[in-house]
Amino acid sequence: MNSLFSLKDEVAVVIGAGGVLAGAIAEGFAQAGAKIAVLDLREEQGAARVKSIEAKGGLAKFFQVNAMERESLKNARLGVEAAFGPATILLNAAGGNDPRTTVTPENPFESIQFDLWKRNFDLNLAAGALLPCQEFGPSMVANKKGSIINIASVSAHIPLSRVVAYSAAKAAVLSLTQFLAREWAPFNVRVNSITPGFFPADQNRALLFNPDGTPTARTEAVWGHTPMKRFGEANELVGAAVFLASAQAASFVTGSDIRVDGGYLCQTI
Repeated sequence: MNSLFSLKDEVAVVIGAGGVLAGAIAEGFAQAGAKIAVLDLREEQGAARVKSIEAKGGLAKFFQVNAMERESLKNARLGVEAAFGPATILLNAAGGNDPRTTVTPENPFESIQFDLWKRNFDLNLAAGALLPCQEFGPSMVANKKGSIINIASVSAHIPLSRVVAYSAAKAAVLSLTQFLAREWAPFNVRVNSITPGFFPADQNRALLFNPDGTPTARTEAVWGHTPMKRFGEANELVGAAVFLASAQAASFVTGSDIRVDGGYLCQTI
């Protein structure tokens, strides 16, 4: 690994590492030399990620966590510090859309229940950025060393049709990212975000593919709006994440958002 992008001796906490996208990033961090704390609510997926990292020569340990609960995050943090030392990299990838907040002819905007709207914010903003930053950020500030990477969405920039609560919550993630970047810059803690385009994963597969594997009308619309005319692959997020995590390569980068979207946000008509 080129020293410019080396993560040797770094401790990377990856929340949601049992999933497809965050899991690929966790494995990329491990290949760059970081010790990986795999944090996920799902024990089976988290343990499988650890095995995958170890099979490739990396060092990883699983910590079960509910990122919507501060006490659970605290327990995970204490476990990480006991195993590896204080976190120097934090990747926040908890999130997802609650289909009950998706706008449809049968479920118009005005019918969305507030408790479901709030749950979307709890998952994508609180668990997806706020609470983990509150729990892991202070030690980075105290040690004057750290890189925090939040996962945003193309819908944070231009709200997608139907997923109104998700779009609003992800826009809030971008705002929080810039706020923390400004607040923690004097302490050498960098806070950035990555905006993925459309990547098939567990949470959106049913929207993108029919049961027989053929693309849905929404997939056709996405491809029509993406200059590269395809979905992204999970490993295509790794380069951006390793860059932002690296104290050498991204030493003067904070408050930035890197789009990995195949040109989606460039396309108009």
